[in-house]
Amino acid sequence: MRLKSVKLTNFRGYQQTTTIPIDETMTGIVGRNDHGKSTILEALAIFFETEGVKADKNDINCFQRAAGEIKFEIACEFEELPESIVLDDNVETTLSEELLLNSDSNLEIVKTFKANTTGKADKTYIRCLHPTQDGFNNLLGLKIADLKKFGQEQGVEDTVSDKRVASMWRQAIRASADDLNVAETLLDVDKGLGTEGKSIWGKIQDQLPTFALFKADRESSDGDSEAKNPLQQAVKDAQAALQIQISDLEKQIEASVLEVAERTLDKLREMAPELANELTPRFKDKPKWTFNFTLDGENGIPINKRGSGVRRLILLNFFRAEAEKAVVGSSRKVIYAIEEPETSQHPNYQIMLMKALLELANQPSRQILVTTHVPALAGLIPIEGMRYVTRDANSIPIVQMPNDDVLKVAAESLGVLPETGMERAKGVVLVEGKSDVTFLRHTTKTLKEAGHVASCLDEAGIVPLQTGGSGNVKHWVTHKLADDLGLPWCVFLDSDIGGDPAQVKSILKRKHEVESQGREFYSTKKREIENYLCPNLIKAETNIEVEYTDTCDAKKIIGNAIRMKPDDVIDRFWPLMSADKIVERSIFNDNGEDKSELVELTEKIISLVK
Repeated sequence: MRLKSVKLTNFRGYQQTTTIPIDETMTGIVGRNDHGKSTILEALAIFFETEGVKADKNDINCFQRAAGEIKFEIACEFEELPESIVLDDNVETTLSEELLLNSDSNLEIVKTFKANTTGKADKTYIRCLHPTQDGFNNLLGLKIADLKKFGQEQGVEDTVSDKRVASMWRQAIRASADDLNVAETLLDVDKGLGTEGKSIWGKIQDQLPTFALFKADRESSDGDSEAKNPLQQAVKDAQAALQIQISDLEKQIEASVLEVAERTLDKLREMAPELANELTPRFKDKPKWTFNFTLDGENGIPINKRGSGVRRLILLNFFRAEAEKAVVGSSRKVIYAIEEPETSQHPNYQIMLMKALLELANQPSRQILVTTHVPALAGLIPIEGMRYVTRDANSIPIVQMPNDDVLKVAAESLGVLPETGMERAKGVVLVEGKSDVTFLRHTTKTLKEAGHVASCLDEAGIVPLQTGGSGNVKHWVTHKLADDLGLPWCVFLDSDIGGDPAQVKSILKRKHEVESQGREFYSTKKREIENYLCPNLIKAETNIEVEYTDTCDAKKIIGNAIRMKPDDVIDRFWPLMSADKIVERSIFNDNGEDKSELVELTEKIISLVK
């Protein structure tokens, strides 16, 4: 099952009912501080009964409490439901056949909480289109004996192929009704889903995703034992799993030691019986099993002596590992909710972490929810997953879906602005990241100095702007600002030929979108800009020989070979590329004539302002 939406009713700042759609991969909840972003994640933690998070009397909206309301509600809607589910008697059925789905054919679970209590939900319901006709409205709560009796009264006994199976009785009984009077119903899981053995509700719960919340204010000081050494918890878990064997071993040790003690006393009685009779062998304490496990850095520095950002990064991945362990061997999905991943992190780590989360979100069984108010991170979140939290005139939080107007307001609120130099710009070339800026600036400058082209970017007044990748807010904002300023603009991206087919398809889609606006779109003939690097130059600089083709992952190959981050390869080596090498590495054949791709690319980009 995949989380489709969460609905909050009278919960904290959210009055009445607010629906927050959840993206199928990554949902980025952005907005200013104290506008209700964290409330959404904490509501999910309460719904999924996450350890350490409980509802309390202060969670009801204060205005609704003053108006006499005594309950608040958290509801979750799930899609991508299992094709079949075993609810009873080890026989498969479906949630649809059992009439447990809402009007959108999704599973919607509603939990209500009393304002004067703390802890778990007061009531749990399934909102579904369910029979309202007497006798047919509680079939899921009947035991097999009662189902048989009701089925016999309805005259369906002969149509039940296996009379031992409750679900078959229910299907036959429903089929016999002239009109089930199906209507939206809040089906109480305690009263309406009870059968012999494990309840139907319990089996539905087993199919729900696992939810894991990592909070921004999670303790990460030297005094926090989990932050000092999160893996020490793994030692405790291992000991707990082997407790039976440990207890047996303790008994064997006790028996062996007591045997030695008794033999010693027997010998003592031969010499001093009075003294021996005064002594009784016993263990003062149970054996203590101590394993002090840690992770040391290359300089032997333990976790608790590292910086807060490193400790938090380790703790975050310990949290991930524990969440993954909970679903090993099952088909359940995992929802990671991470509040402000930028906390305590260097900007480089912030970007690295967000990109890692994006990759994780692309796994078929994972969903990612993050909150942030940092422009650089918001710029990496796919547009379709953006949820902008703001407030209305009465200071009530509202959640807005992405469209042109909302994205513009969100961007201005977060401070996602174009880069410096725009005030002098005559044109704009949109690129993916800082390496592309280095690539274009050095290429055009070097080719100009060697006489291959008439001008470089700086001379032409063309500013390369980083988008952080195609399809995100920063990309959108840059487009709009360029239009608003009346500047001509174009796009330059890697082609990713030979890489992930989905990414190649995405690049082609972006090309179509750009060209449909009458703008120019340029992409590399090779896979990435790193594929244009000269292998001889790398060998001359590092004494390491590296081989790669035009379509292989040159960035990764070079980075691994010389032991540096792949994303830093261009910044290290491209400024060393001479004009001759740039021309040589970009030669292609066009109808029998050799041409330089990067010379042509420079000329085309420069022509933007002519």
